[in-house]
Amino acid sequence: MNDLVTLLLSRQEMERAFAAKDASYDGVFYVAVKTTGIFCRPSCSSRPNRENVEFFSSVKECLFAGYRPCKRCHPLEANGKPPEWAQELISRVEASPDARLKATELRDFGVTPERARRWFQQHYGMSFAAWCRGNRLAGAFMRIRQGASLDDAVFDSGFQSHSGFREAFSRFFGDAPGRSRENGHRVVITMLETPLGPMLAGATDKGVNFLEYTDRRMLEHNLKSMRRRFDCGVVPGQHSFLEQLRVELTEYFDGKRRDFELPLASRGTPFQDRVWEQLCRIPYGQTISYDELARRVGQPTAQRAVARANGMNYVAILIPCHRVIGKDGTLTGYGGGLWRKRLLLELERTGKLPGRNEDQETLSVKD
Repeated sequence: MNDLVTLLLSRQEMERAFAAKDASYDGVFYVAVKTTGIFCRPSCSSRPNRENVEFFSSVKECLFAGYRPCKRCHPLEANGKPPEWAQELISRVEASPDARLKATELRDFGVTPERARRWFQQHYGMSFAAWCRGNRLAGAFMRIRQGASLDDAVFDSGFQSHSGFREAFSRFFGDAPGRSRENGHRVVITMLETPLGPMLAGATDKGVNFLEYTDRRMLEHNLKSMRRRFDCGVVPGQHSFLEQLRVELTEYFDGKRRDFELPLASRGTPFQDRVWEQLCRIPYGQTISYDELARRVGQPTAQRAVARANGMNYVAILIPCHRVIGKDGTLTGYGGGLWRKRLLLELERTGKLPGRNEDQETLSVKD
């Protein structure tokens, strides 16, 4: 197994870099300003109050958390200036956030849809279409999350009409904005900050049913699958289970909690449910192999099927799929990245997250 290289940036270090406007950190992390709803490079000349900023490790995380790119420092160019055609697309979307560039319009620019998709996937971890959706709805997501009225969310986010906003909102979140506050049968999602990076959490009135790292490549696919499985809208908001999850996760990462008390509302196939049930029986601080997990499920020859079910777990950490390792003791098969798996196991072994000082937040960035 190759060595895992993990860069742990403390909040103190990121605050120092931002205060010094250190351009060497551009592209390593991003600074989001809660009061303005924008995100910046560490070298940006803006000077928000310290208590109003939060940090992310990628553009995708910033967009999904509801932030828009700063027009002063252009954080989308932090990893290198985009080629002229990509910059043209970015400028058009930023100028008209509710507009949708069709394939014919892309070709008029001399860009094929396939080329745009590949370039945005490579540089921002998402397709061009997904990037447009994130940018278009970032303001709306932020405003609704802060309790704004639907009218404010519509017009403050650059939408020209309620119908355009409803269409975009429904396509992205799976339900109309009005019903999202009235319909009791829904999955409520919110962003949670953790020492291993932001996570997207979801809950119904029956319990927590989603917890994934926002940089996981399958995140958007998993959200769509969740909508299908629960046959309901997925909407941003607050929920008592999500608030409890925030508290219990903090205690877990502080080494003060071994078992979670939250009810789970995961929903898979009968086989997946049996695998996930066995995962929850693995004690804190212990690991088992995929072979052993298959035996516990009652199908000792179904190691591959067990591994697939393990990978389809949508509730990271609470359903501890990170406690399953290779027969030879190697770390294999973790959707959040093997570097996170290693850190979680080390936390459970020692009661302390490696690289994290007491009373100090950390952000993990994969090198």
